[in-house]
Amino acid sequence: MLILKMNFKNGFCTMLGVFLLLALAGENVQSADKEPIANFDNDIMPVLKKHCMGCHNDKRKSGGFNLAKYKNLADIKKDLKTWERVADNLRTGDMPPPGKPKPTNKQLDVVNRWMDTQVFEFTCVGQKDPGKVTLRRLNRVEYNNTARDLLGVNFKPAEEFPADDVGYGFDNIGDVLTMPPILMEKYLDAAEDIIEMVYKNRFVFTKYLKVASPEKVTPADFPKILEDIATRAYRRPATKDEVDKLVKLSESLVKNGEKPSDALKAGLQAILVSPKFLFHVEIDPDPNSTEPHKVSQFELAGRLSYFLWSSMPDQILFDLARQNKLHEKGVLEEQVARMLKDPKGRAFTLNFPEQWLHLRNLKTVNPDKSKFPTFTDALREDMAKEAELFFDHITRENRSILELLDSDYTFLNQRLASHYGIKNVTKPEFAKVNFTDNRRGGVLTQAGVLTITSNPTRTSPVKRGKWVLDNILGTPPPPPPPNVDELKEDDKALTGTLRQRMEQHRANPNCATCHQKMDALGFGLENFNPVGVWRDQDAGKPIDSSGDLPGGEKFNGPAELRKILLAKSDLFAHCLCEKLLTYATGRGMERADNCIIDAIVEKTKKDNFKMQDLIIEIVKSEPFQMRKAKRGAKS
Repeated sequence: MLILKMNFKNGFCTMLGVFLLLALAGENVQSADKEPIANFDNDIMPVLKKHCMGCHNDKRKSGGFNLAKYKNLADIKKDLKTWERVADNLRTGDMPPPGKPKPTNKQLDVVNRWMDTQVFEFTCVGQKDPGKVTLRRLNRVEYNNTARDLLGVNFKPAEEFPADDVGYGFDNIGDVLTMPPILMEKYLDAAEDIIEMVYKNRFVFTKYLKVASPEKVTPADFPKILEDIATRAYRRPATKDEVDKLVKLSESLVKNGEKPSDALKAGLQAILVSPKFLFHVEIDPDPNSTEPHKVSQFELAGRLSYFLWSSMPDQILFDLARQNKLHEKGVLEEQVARMLKDPKGRAFTLNFPEQWLHLRNLKTVNPDKSKFPTFTDALREDMAKEAELFFDHITRENRSILELLDSDYTFLNQRLASHYGIKNVTKPEFAKVNFTDNRRGGVLTQAGVLTITSNPTRTSPVKRGKWVLDNILGTPPPPPPPNVDELKEDDKALTGTLRQRMEQHRANPNCATCHQKMDALGFGLENFNPVGVWRDQDAGKPIDSSGDLPGGEKFNGPAELRKILLAKSDLFAHCLCEKLLTYATGRGMERADNCIIDAIVEKTKKDNFKMQDLIIEIVKSEPFQMRKAKRGAKS
């Protein structure tokens, strides 16, 4: 059975009831392979009419969902995006609401099988669909790091480039990394600046071009220098034709009176503005093939290095690729461990968590200075540093990803420790600090996350609850219905604590359904003020940080909330794995990827979800190691 992705980005909360009722059709359907699958007209539609049409019809359209317009299976297949959300919602278990009968696992299997085989015509059995990666350019971070490792430059030439667009939460997604005209102009300027910097530093010039000085360059040096730099820049051996063209360019300038050293600059700059340098280029060995295929050894080395270093492969990776050894037993595992220990591994432990956790927003949040005078730019940087060091520690030490949900330690300096009310931390340098009061633990209670999920003057249980659903559970709520007003700060009709005012606000039935789960999670963090300081009162009254989740789970306070999240470890592992695979491949996940993600979750679960184990399984997975054929492949 396909275990579908736990992501219902535009979910229809009340829609779940529809398909839980569909499970009743299981009485007429057998799960054995030899038995027929439920038929929509004979088995499904009668159930819809009897149990669902009363709310989901042309007039009521509860949850924004109208079942009346789906007359047959063909109608459903015309609207697969909606029904994908329906299938994803079914997996969350939030419906039926408390007090309503729940279907058995067998009944759910019947409905799921009908959805998978009849609606989506999809199965994990024998499935090998690595997905399609759009040709993508280097983003700004990758460009800077690659220029550094290719030619030893000590500045960031991409700082003047236009900002990279973000897709699926990350800035390395091929579908959104567009090529505006101004960027080509910036590439030309950057290439010139990089080569000038190399020429000005004799040590760098000698190390990377392997000539004593610019004055010593002769036309005889062109082939060796340009082949070496092009090979490293293109992340695979440069062909004879490619090198010949570069050499001819430089030689033509010498013939026109240029000094050899200046003529060489033209060849080097040509390399830096080549699409083979600027893009993650992967070549299909057989363009007529209709079958998915493994990427080449050099392309795999590139995927690995840009995943963990946001930069080009080093000589070790390049040599392994040249020797065709990357697929040998244990080699990828050894390389992942080596690369994460390398200082360049900080690119992963910085870039991934700050995007996954939305911590880049810390740069722009502005808590009200009159209410929170201790919040400074220095404290803002400390908050980001805590999250970075925490994620880095879990990754490099190969600790369980569940420590991201709850832990008895973090990394603090004196300023941030004082902000937390923790004594005995007296140094400005960050160090590992153990908690003793169980108030904090994991990323959810770190000041950076708590600050970006607050409003300037008050906390926002809605933002905090949505953040948990988005980034921890992978089950985002639907967008708010149209014409629903936000909670206003100056609404005199609403009184009491923030919790009391929000409960009055969501008396609106259009708000209540989706806010039930979202707000409960957010209220569990109400003991933390808008900049992450612990508090016991709000508006002069004791904080009520209890919550009731739709499934009947109850908690009181952040410590008990963390326990509930820990109990959903499979859901969190699925969410984190999906985020990591998105970041690693540079594309959004599709339905077929859930087969891979579920398999990775099951494998890593055996050893308590160790972080490096998760990364290794991603690196060994089909989406990471393979490409979909250009033509004839099924999507």
